Amino acid sequence: MTATLDAPAPSGAIASFEVTLRIRRFNPEVSDEATWQDFTVEAHGTDRVLDALHKIKWDEDGSLTFRRSCAHGVCGSDAMRINGRNRLACKTLLKDVNPDKPIIVEPIKGLPVVKDLVVDMEPFFASYREIMPFLITSGNEPSKERYQSPEDRARFDDTTKCILCAACTSSCPVFWTDGQYFGPAAIVNAHRFIFDSRDEGGSQRLEILNDKEGVWRCRTTFNCTEACPRGIEVTKAIQEVKRAMITRAF
Repeated sequence: MTATLDAPAPSGAIASFEVTLRIRRFNPEVSDEATWQDFTVEAHGTDRVLDALHKIKWDEDGSLTFRRSCAHGVCGSDAMRINGRNRLACKTLLKDVNPDKPIIVEPIKGLPVVKDLVVDMEPFFASYREIMPFLITSGNEPSKERYQSPEDRARFDDTTKCILCAACTSSCPVFWTDGQYFGPAAIVNAHRFIFDSRDEGGSQRLEILNDKEGVWRCRTTFNCTEACPRGIEVTKAIQEVKRAMITRAF
């Protein structure tokens, strides 16, 4: 069903329209095969894909399963494929994804699907934990804050924006075909500490990422950069880690 505009709304009201979401459904308790199901809901120009999913779950089918938390693009919980691209449902306006045609909604790729739009994030977080995403220092505990110049802080500012939504990693064709690859998000979070002037664990992280399933598996397709909802230059960060691996300058 295509989106149909209603009669002109009264002054000050927001025009509404009908939109169809074609959702990939999977319930392991029912079948080993995924199916597609269409839902048509009334929406407004300010509604997001997440709002439409809420209407479906609350008013039409309570069994529809998806993740969400803050609903404001901060937690990263609701990453999913919308019309073939990884996006956050809470940041994607229905009017921006051509509501004249069914909007295709499916789980992100490369991770096991638990139910409907929910995937098992454990392989993703296992890679994240492996790169030691915390400050590593030696010596006695400082008695005051560790000072850092604005210039040193700016060196890794971009990669501090990661919200661990897995949109970048699950957009990577290497990750789809090789479940052992660390993936872009893990490398981005390693970058955040490798280039932190206060940290002393850069060499350890580089050794971890020098593995055959580490940073060298990147094929520089830029899928990850395009998928990042926070605008992180993911591919650039990966290249900087590769350069640091060779030169040991960080």
